[in-house]
Amino acid sequence: MGVVEEAHNVRVVGSGERTIVLAHGFGTDQSVWKHLVPHLVNEYRVVLFDNMGAGPTNPDYFDFERYASLQGYVLDLLAIFEELVITSPVIYVGHSVSGAIGLIASIHRPDLFSKIVLISASPRYINDVDYYGGFDQEELDQLFDAMKQNYKSWASGWAPLCVGGDMESVAVQEFSRTLFNIRPDIALSVAQTIFQSDLRGILGLVSVPCHILQSTKDLAVPIVISEYLHKHLGGDSIVEVMPSDGHLPQLSSPEIVISVILRHIRFDIET
Repeated sequence: MGVVEEAHNVRVVGSGERTIVLAHGFGTDQSVWKHLVPHLVNEYRVVLFDNMGAGPTNPDYFDFERYASLQGYVLDLLAIFEELVITSPVIYVGHSVSGAIGLIASIHRPDLFSKIVLISASPRYINDVDYYGGFDQEELDQLFDAMKQNYKSWASGWAPLCVGGDMESVAVQEFSRTLFNIRPDIALSVAQTIFQSDLRGILGLVSVPCHILQSTKDLAVPIVISEYLHKHLGGDSIVEVMPSDGHLPQLSSPEIVISVILRHIRFDIET
């Protein structure tokens, strides 16, 4: 195993001619795909990894300057591709911020992506003139302050809000576990990078076909974002709003969402 593979806990499972890369969002790790992977391994070669800063990664490897922008994660993703000697286009499934990371990476290397499946992804979280991202800057400042003051208390409150369930639900407990596994100062840094990011100006440069999947109700990503992405992405795209609640539908509503994800993985956009 190479240095990059080891640092990101890269796992390659399954068999098949086509490769699928599963990339998780903030507060989770590769375990968030546990309901999806069993449906893929007989048909595809599946690549899983942990973004730097996630609980299972070594916090000593987290470079606060490198990950002050999404570009640091983009470079990591392309390094994983290089170390795994991925040369044929992959199907990339990106949840939340990893959707944004995949879009940026595809601008750098469109030859490496056959399609991008976006789950609960957003180009910008902060409201702007003629744009509804879901948060005002003041709300985010309060969120960051809460993370600084008492991370565990913040995480305990954020998990059910983000997942869309009560603390007794298995999905909320699972998300709480992965949130608690992140070192608090790293979690704050990652959250600031994500929530302050703005990809709107580069969406038109994305040429890879995109499948945009969105929950009906999502605290972090308003439903209007899916149409915004559809309208502004440079390549072909399609939107499906799923009858699920929460920002982690692949974890909280697998009985609804997994079949939708599989359908978009297997079928290409007709142009």
